[in-house]
Amino acid sequence: MITVLKGIRVKTIDRFIDERGFFTEVMRKDWTDLFAEDVIVQVNHSFTYPNIVRAWHRHLRGQIDYFLTLKGMIKIGVYNDESGELDEIVSSELDLQMVRVPGFYWHGFKAVGNEPVVLVYFTTHLYDSSNPDEERRAWNDPTIIPKLVNGKTDDPRVGKPWDWNFLPNK
Repeated sequence: MITVLKGIRVKTIDRFIDERGFFTEVMRKDWTDLFAEDVIVQVNHSFTYPNIVRAWHRHLRGQIDYFLTLKGMIKIGVYNDESGELDEIVSSELDLQMVRVPGFYWHGFKAVGNEPVVLVYFTTHLYDSSNPDEERRAWNDPTIIPKLVNGKTDDPRVGKPWDWNFLPNK
């Protein structure tokens, strides 16, 4: 998958399937194409009901997040305030992938489809509840107006407040 915003990486995760089910490696130190110099220090598990949006937030102290959708499907949005660029990545249990998001971008996701989402995400910084590295905006913040969506200016969502509920135009 091609992304526009610098630092976003998407790695397809292989499944090894046999008559018993499947086995999947979800993190390996030698995946330098994904992790490079990043060091994972915390792993979190999230459960989200259908059609719920968990957005927007960013990390200003250098945290990087890695998202892995284990059940259901999510639409990840990553927005650069300075350039107005927005990358949208659909991630699901059907096509396992690890999505790297540099924390200085505004980011979040919506659980799409009819079933809850089970998400595991890895971070490069420990969460500190007494001094969290999180800045937040409302999920429907009308000031998030992309100038580009996935590198395209002709996307019908360009120039309008971001709408997590916009249906695919394919």
